[in-house]
Amino acid sequence: MNFLITGGAGFIGSNFIPYFLDKYPGYRVINLDKLTYAGNLDNLIEVECHPGYKFVQGDICDRELVENVFSEYDIKGVIHFAAESHVDNSIAGPEVFIKTNVHGTFVLLDAARKYWLKGPASYKRGYKNCRFHHISTDEVYGTLGSTGLFTETTPYAPNSPYSASKAASDMLVRSYYHTYGLNIITTNCSNNYGPRQHREKLIPTVLRKALALEKIPVYGNGKNIRDWLYVLDHCKGIDLAYHRGKPGETYNIGGRNERENIYIVERLCEILDQTVPEIKKGSEIKSYKDLITFVKDRPGHDKRYAIDATKIENELGWKAVDNFESGIAKTVEWYLKGSFKLQ
Repeated sequence: MNFLITGGAGFIGSNFIPYFLDKYPGYRVINLDKLTYAGNLDNLIEVECHPGYKFVQGDICDRELVENVFSEYDIKGVIHFAAESHVDNSIAGPEVFIKTNVHGTFVLLDAARKYWLKGPASYKRGYKNCRFHHISTDEVYGTLGSTGLFTETTPYAPNSPYSASKAASDMLVRSYYHTYGLNIITTNCSNNYGPRQHREKLIPTVLRKALALEKIPVYGNGKNIRDWLYVLDHCKGIDLAYHRGKPGETYNIGGRNERENIYIVERLCEILDQTVPEIKKGSEIKSYKDLITFVKDRPGHDKRYAIDATKIENELGWKAVDNFESGIAKTVEWYLKGSFKLQ
């Protein structure tokens, strides 16, 4: 069975592809990635020679290319990771987020509809079990107060151009299920962390700045709260949702690991104090925590995200293996081994 995986050279996609190929030897993965700043083929060195893996460089907004990929490789499943996802960048330049996240998702959906269906809710022979899995975010729900959790029925209230573009893409996916009968699944995840994450994200930024003995920037007072999910746990949830989820359903995947941003930063500094104390020798700092610097807050910065993962836990049997402390230890170890360039 041939799968189109979009954005597979990015953070989550590049963790998912090796996991997927290892678990399902009979599957073939076609990785379509534009290779923007967020995509890196070095993330996929371990599978580049795998007989079940094929890389295609291209833009999901290129309808001719996408339709050719469907026909050339006889695509029977889509797992759609590709997205512009850096919130700060969406504030500075929102247009590309609308193009990629909204129009790109439309192109993929419509290509799947044309290739798999002969009419509304009527699949072509041999394509009955084809499915489109859309990867989304908890940010579409907006922000929470000090209590409560996001569920699959929480009203959408996006507060950044990024989250608004993802909310729009979620609605397009929903519409293709209700209008055309396309077999779709959507998963909304909390903050991922782990190996291969882009250098601009919080955890790689802290590690990069600390190891260079540079100031570690923290937005506002650092009290914003996120629910942290180890990336391999997310990959396992995606796998379950794709194979066992009910058509048309949404599943929230969260780690049940709420932490303030300042806690994340300080915990990383503590781990570095223990693992690489030699780097700070000869400097004026006693702890990497001395490098923490509070900076002007991001516009529209959501206060708190937290996911209720009860639905996927109860219906599909998913459960996060790693809590934050075990996951962050593995993450730091991976970076310190030099597996990925922080600089």
